[in-house]
Amino acid sequence: MSNSKGIFKEYSSVFSFFYNHLGNKIYLILLLSVVISLLDALGLSMFIPLLQVLNQEGGVDSSSMGKIGFLVEAIQNIGISLSLTKIILVMLVFFILKGIAKYFSSIYFIILQQSFIRKIRFYLLRGLNRISFKQFMLSDSGRIQNTLSGEVDRVSNAFTTYFGTLRNALMALVYLGFAFLINSGFALLVIIFGVISHFLFKLVYSRTRKASRNLTNQNHVFQGQIIQHVAHFKYLRSTGMVDKFSKKLEETIVAIEDSRKRLGMLSSIGSAVVEPSIIIILAIVMWVQFHFFGGTLSTALVSLLFFFRALTSLINLQAQWNTFLKVSGSLENIDSFSESLKQHQFEDGEIPFSSFEGGIYIENLNFSYGSKLILKNINLQISKNESVAFVGESGSGKTTLISLITGLLHPDSGSISIEGLSLTKIDSKSYQKRIGYVSQDPVIFDDSIYNNITFWAPKTPENILRFNDSVQKASLDDFMIELDERENTILGNNGINLSGGQRQRVSIARELYKDIDLLILDEATSALDSETEKAIQTSIEALHGKYTLLIVAHRLSTIKNTDRIVFMDKGEIVDVDSFDNLIQKQDRFRKMVALQEL
Repeated sequence: MSNSKGIFKEYSSVFSFFYNHLGNKIYLILLLSVVISLLDALGLSMFIPLLQVLNQEGGVDSSSMGKIGFLVEAIQNIGISLSLTKIILVMLVFFILKGIAKYFSSIYFIILQQSFIRKIRFYLLRGLNRISFKQFMLSDSGRIQNTLSGEVDRVSNAFTTYFGTLRNALMALVYLGFAFLINSGFALLVIIFGVISHFLFKLVYSRTRKASRNLTNQNHVFQGQIIQHVAHFKYLRSTGMVDKFSKKLEETIVAIEDSRKRLGMLSSIGSAVVEPSIIIILAIVMWVQFHFFGGTLSTALVSLLFFFRALTSLINLQAQWNTFLKVSGSLENIDSFSESLKQHQFEDGEIPFSSFEGGIYIENLNFSYGSKLILKNINLQISKNESVAFVGESGSGKTTLISLITGLLHPDSGSISIEGLSLTKIDSKSYQKRIGYVSQDPVIFDDSIYNNITFWAPKTPENILRFNDSVQKASLDDFMIELDERENTILGNNGINLSGGQRQRVSIARELYKDIDLLILDEATSALDSETEKAIQTSIEALHGKYTLLIVAHRLSTIKNTDRIVFMDKGEIVDVDSFDNLIQKQDRFRKMVALQEL
């Protein structure tokens, strides 16, 4: 009993999952299933008067049809006398209507399924876009990749098998209803054999569910390993470690295929027992029918037809449910992943932001990851079009402070104010559109220079003018002139066709194209050689006074000409002053300069 309650609870929760995404649309597919089985049952019922006429049992006798005789009486009451030809025509009408209903049901089901999968993908993607950056950094990239790709496809199969189970249940109820009207003993036999088949299938249910969950977890691991394999391929190949890392992937592949094999074997049990079970049970029922229930040959044969239909639906119900359990792990994963996204949504403000007119004010700011304090009592004011550099040893909190200024993170206490408004009250998208961000590892898409810089903007005269202007400001024009395809040159995966300096210039040009107020350079030149660094530095210094520049740097040579330098240590601001003044005032800063031989 408790097991049945557990199955019903699970069935209800799954129904709620689909209902939350599709609403009342799902009821139509169930209604169509009932209509199809009703029309089929009505058509089958006409076999009784047909057999009576063929066997010359004295014409059509509705009283010998049990409670289903109402059908014949209803036809006769509308003035149709049931001859052989008319009975066949009535049967044809029922089965033709059934075929039409089945066609529309199949079309509607396909449309509903595609709508569901599209909504799931949109829902997950938008949920991921709204997740807090703090939570994103703690998330499993393999799970994100697998959930947004392979798991959604498996949930599509879950949709098919779940509603296949529901439709078989409804069809079984309809056929049982008609079987009961003809012969209540038959209906009881179907129920008994349905219960027996349930207990037989129950033996494989738990194993199937467990194997499905294992497969989902193994796919998470595999996707994470693939991401790492691609991202670190150059290192793995150049150090001769690619085969060693590949062995880990191969082990995961073996585990995945073992789980697939186990699921396939469990699924095969369901498909293998369907036909033999029906035939064996049908033989038993025929024996019971003729030895205990009696009745005419016509009612016996039609009763068997209903029994066959009902039993087939019940057996298919069990098989479909077991097939559903094959992908239930994916459904559970999508559900829990969606819930996680919902719980960790970024708390955004509502006030739209237009442009920087004043400055950035940071007061008594504190920030921590868990129990670890990262930033402590930060106070700082940055004026419009000022260039400010952040320096300090690794772990001093420079990049975290920049993430707070860009609105990626929110402080635990204290505040960051822009134009007199707390950053937590400002709509982050409108604010971040005014920000350009260039990191140590520039983001390059496998597309043309033009699309990389303009982010796929249409080639209007205005956009081309802005493109050329940003290329010139980033000192990228001399490089582009030498290319045969100019701005249409494809840059390759992550800019594989570019040098480090060229990739960095493309990245800077993209940010300048965006019409920004605040430009952030996070270790933008640390991975470049000295000559390229100087060239990029010249390009950056040409931007002084035109944008508010925030520069995070380890190489102190790149920030000598900034208006102010924020010297940080262990999450605190030690001092804020010009380069020359800090050398005079701060021993640790002077030692850093000496170590870099400036």
